[in-house]
Amino acid sequence: MTENAAPDGKYHLRFHLPHAHLTNAFGDNWFALKAEGFARFFGTPTFLIGQTLIVLLWMGVNLAGWTAFDVYPFILLNLAFSLQAAYAAPLILLAQTRQAERDKAHSEADALHREDLHRVSEERQRAMAKQSEMLVTMLTQNNALTSQVNELIQQNIVLTRSLSELSGRIEQMTSEMRHRICQ
Repeated sequence: MTENAAPDGKYHLRFHLPHAHLTNAFGDNWFALKAEGFARFFGTPTFLIGQTLIVLLWMGVNLAGWTAFDVYPFILLNLAFSLQAAYAAPLILLAQTRQAERDKAHSEADALHREDLHRVSEERQRAMAKQSEMLVTMLTQNNALTSQVNELIQQNIVLTRSLSELSGRIEQMTSEMRHRICQ
């Protein structure tokens, strides 16, 4: 059993397989994957706290006069932010595009899965309706057979009475014949 197999042995991502051959516009190469990773990292608390600490350190070092590589109004820091923004925006767009494509593929697979569940549900309903129809037919036949058995029982009772009457007559006639012969 594979790691993606459901407990019943079926591959639960089977509806995603038709989309597996699709590659997005940015590809699945090293650069695309790293770019998406960086774009995801830009929104993390680690990045925001780290960037804030670096900016405060940068400004503190320059304002304290320990070094003067970027004096107030911090043109180099401004340039670094502009460079970061120039790369961050396309990387974020890249990540959003890749995520949108994944979401679309998952949505299509989910729709196929829902359709499959609907089809199976309808098949089960048809099977239950057919079984119910068969049960009604069998009950009707059972009622008819029960009626026939009751009729046969009634006929048997009538015949048994007739036979009993005839036996009584035969016995009476036999008794009379014996009586006549013996006299």
